[in-house]
Amino acid sequence: MLAFSSYSQTYITQVKSLQNKKWGYISLNGDVVVEPKFEKCYQFSSDGLAAIYDSDNRQYYFINTKGERLATDVKDFKLIDRFGFGLEGFNDGMIPVKIKEKWGYMNSEGKVSISAKYDEVKGFGSGHAAVVSNGKFLIVNTSGEEIAIESPGVLEVKEFSENLAPFRASDKKFGYLDVNGKVSIKPQFESAGYFKNGIAWAKVDGKVGYIDPSGEWIIKPQFTSGGNFDAESGLARVKTGSEWGYVNKEGKVLRIKDSTVWEDFSEGLALGKKGGLFGFYNNEGTWAINSQFEGARDFKNGYAAAKKGDKWGMIDKSGKWVIEPAYDGIRDMELIK
Repeated sequence: MLAFSSYSQTYITQVKSLQNKKWGYISLNGDVVVEPKFEKCYQFSSDGLAAIYDSDNRQYYFINTKGERLATDVKDFKLIDRFGFGLEGFNDGMIPVKIKEKWGYMNSEGKVSISAKYDEVKGFGSGHAAVVSNGKFLIVNTSGEEIAIESPGVLEVKEFSENLAPFRASDKKFGYLDVNGKVSIKPQFESAGYFKNGIAWAKVDGKVGYIDPSGEWIIKPQFTSGGNFDAESGLARVKTGSEWGYVNKEGKVLRIKDSTVWEDFSEGLALGKKGGLFGFYNNEGTWAINSQFEGARDFKNGYAAAKKGDKWGMIDKSGKWVIEPAYDGIRDMELIK
């Protein structure tokens, strides 16, 4: 067992101990930041707070990078657990909390800075979040100021990304709202994604294409499905019929024949599988990290979780182990700013 260190690290990941099967936190160099003692815990946000779930008392609380518990206004609150997609954590210094039967927001100082008075809430993005009060959608900023939405009969508003949020209008078509509650792109899509790196996928007539923030098509609808563009590779994963490939911003499609798995590009590399083992290829379809792992996940903040045999560790973009495979489980590497 590694010695406990209270030194605050820039990069932190969650690990599951082989010895006691509990979760804890370690730094990029493998030092233990918080001892493995949790049955259920979550990733650190960029501001240095992680949510812990106390199964015995059925309560959430937060710790900092020294393992110290954050003092909060209230103790009995719930968080948004997006089953299969993780917990809705701190964004823009705010986290949604449910107190009794209503939702509000707690800030990174443990204060309920936006009172729990809403029926539904979304996480913050671009300094704003969508909320529902008495069946009506509103937008709030981090100061708790409420902003009316100009479009009547809104059925759904998603999270903001790059100052725009997909929303579903009364005719069930999707468009985009800006942070002032104004319709930035009129409802016209069957479904629509989040803007990432200035581009979002959108669907019309059963086909997916890509739009810019003005709503103009960058790539005409032609795919069965599509993912987000990766800034480093300049590619987005798309599907035509039953065949996966990648499209660039000019609409040219790249197909990787040397893999049996095609994942989204993340930080310039995509997870693939060859000969029953996982590796990573680049935007030219060349294996940048040869297939050699029993399991792996996407790169995040320059590092990716990888499995050798039955143990997990962390690699860099050269495929070198930065955390040797010595754990029963490992999560993504988080950057504490």
